[in-house]
Amino acid sequence: MDALIYTAMSGAERALHAQQVRANNLANADTAGFRADLELSMAETVQGYGYDARHMGRLRADTVSNRQGTLKQSDRDLDVAVIGDGYLAVQWGDGEAYTRAGALNVEADGTLTSNGRAVMGEGGPIVLPQYSQISIGEDGTISVLAPGQTLMQPLERLKLVRPDPAQVSKNEAGLIVVRGQQALPADPTVRVRSGFLEGSNVSAVEEMVATMALNRDFEMQMKLYKAADSMADTGNRLIRE
Repeated sequence: MDALIYTAMSGAERALHAQQVRANNLANADTAGFRADLELSMAETVQGYGYDARHMGRLRADTVSNRQGTLKQSDRDLDVAVIGDGYLAVQWGDGEAYTRAGALNVEADGTLTSNGRAVMGEGGPIVLPQYSQISIGEDGTISVLAPGQTLMQPLERLKLVRPDPAQVSKNEAGLIVVRGQQALPADPTVRVRSGFLEGSNVSAVEEMVATMALNRDFEMQMKLYKAADSMADTGNRLIRE
């Protein structure tokens, strides 16, 4: 009966971890640019001699939903929403990571940031000069109007990338990274919409339904565990008698 116990207990553990994933998604239902985490389960054979008949359920929560979030108009010049499945590049450590959070800000030294992280241009972190007006084009080109001038001048272009959706995951800061690859090249086909922000792509209804299903899965696994324990106890009594 121990083979069934492996399956039941690992299945219950998977359900608990999956509930944590769903709870985190619900907590970020109103976070601009948030990408929902997906939880996938897989069977894994227990390693070791004599354990071929024993299997465990494993949770993989390193997949990200690629569904587009709802666009909300903000009419703020520094707000941008990425259209489609592209991402903004931001500085992360010695390299870069990617995000859909398009509420950009300008720091005191002129650095353009997203959630406190420097936004990358095609030539590195973007630093803006003094300006009286700013605009961001559909292709990510940033144009500014210098004090005393009458014409907008293109300054830099946002680094926009389009990774393979199947190869992206999140790092410890919740930023998007590509498995096994440090940085992506800029993709000139990615477009942004200025004056808009993308909301979270989390569906509260879907997450609640999934949570209820996971609760039922956990209860079923615990019943299987009790059944396995009862059968093992019965077998032990038969041996003793």
